[in-house]
Amino acid sequence: MRRLLRSSLPHLAAGRASYNDSSRVRRHLLSRIYQPGNLWKENSPELQSKPNDPSSKSQRLMYKAGLIRPSSPGCFHYLPHAVRSMEKLIRIIDGVMQDIGGQKIDMATLCSAALWRQSGRWDLVGKELLCLLDRHEQEYCLGPTHEESVTSLVATEGGISYKQLPLLLYQVTRKFRDEKRPCFGLLRGREFYMKDMYTFDISEEAAHQTYNHVCEAYAAIFRTLDLRHVKVQADTGNIGGKMSHEFHLPAAIGEDRLLLCRSCDFAANVETLPPDQKTCPCCNGKLEESKGIEIGHSFYLGSKYSHVFNAVCHSDHNKPLVAEMGCYGIGVSRLLAASIEVLSTEEDIHWPSLIAPYQVCLIPPKKGSKEMGAAALAEDLYDSVCAVPHLGNEVLVDDRDHLTIGKRVREAHMMGYPYVIVIGKKALERPPLFEVRNHRTGQVQFLSKEGVLGLVRDIRVI
Repeated sequence: MRRLLRSSLPHLAAGRASYNDSSRVRRHLLSRIYQPGNLWKENSPELQSKPNDPSSKSQRLMYKAGLIRPSSPGCFHYLPHAVRSMEKLIRIIDGVMQDIGGQKIDMATLCSAALWRQSGRWDLVGKELLCLLDRHEQEYCLGPTHEESVTSLVATEGGISYKQLPLLLYQVTRKFRDEKRPCFGLLRGREFYMKDMYTFDISEEAAHQTYNHVCEAYAAIFRTLDLRHVKVQADTGNIGGKMSHEFHLPAAIGEDRLLLCRSCDFAANVETLPPDQKTCPCCNGKLEESKGIEIGHSFYLGSKYSHVFNAVCHSDHNKPLVAEMGCYGIGVSRLLAASIEVLSTEEDIHWPSLIAPYQVCLIPPKKGSKEMGAAALAEDLYDSVCAVPHLGNEVLVDDRDHLTIGKRVREAHMMGYPYVIVIGKKALERPPLFEVRNHRTGQVQFLSKEGVLGLVRDIRVI
């Protein structure tokens, strides 16, 4: 099959670097990855903020690294490295959601205005909805969230059997919100990715158990990413319901003001407390103010939507009972940017290691340098690292051998690859040694091939 593809696609095979000649592995070459031509240029117009236009560290780094490019205000193109990281993040979320019984669906983006009017939210949400008319003069909005759609779906299908309870339906899709002033890149946009889950239970008690279970799962996701987060009580807003919590990453650039008690685990968004509240209502401890980036939100809805659309659960005696609902969101694209915001320096991206675009960046010698005598070792090392079962798709070669090793190392650190392996002068020694840089710790080691393989076998991947 490989020979057939090569013979039928000569225009793609011609001119490739020697790293593509191996029949053992599919090699990822940096020179073949689509990145904007003005990458790394500090004076690029795309990296300059307009006067009085707020920007964020994550926005500047993601532009500079070629992860995103603007499409229109608050909307972005996600380029190859960003897509790889997003897909890894979604795999983590999928795994945790499915571990607690979540079933993945995919609902229509066009949401009927009739459903939103039935729930009373068409006018309540107002200008934040991106609305449109089709050729038949029917009104729709581009879904910012899907409470009406999922509740109508369940109701239309005749309700839920007790054997299916609790029912947890979720999706990861693009959402739309007509933000008055989008800013901070992916932290506040008009088009974004969100994981939204909707749960159905037969009683309040069961719904509370599900609520707690999903909140624990959210905390597990953020712990998996090694992100310090805080859960705070929150306002139910225009989604409504009886109870709500937000999940935040503490950050100075955060747009939410939080009050945290250091004497107990009480935490709240300031919106939920009286303006003059200074002490914790639970223990009278002093409340300290912090700022946070909201990355998740949970709502106990009760029967707010199920009553309107007549979505019911059937008991074991086939008695229909109005469903008790919850809804839960994680801003996936916001979480991607927020993690860069809180972990990175001003110059270099630091990813949660599991969602770095590639785990290893291999830097071979500069063309024409003395180190070119070790070029064959670079290819052999690449193949050997890729032969480690879980790393076959996680190794990138910076094959731009017209550039110095130093420049490529600086760019690799800016991109945030967890491990950078340099084939330099010591690769010409006997035995050859390879320079291994740990981006998170800054540690530099010179290891034999066996030492490199022993180290990379411990890399965790999704």
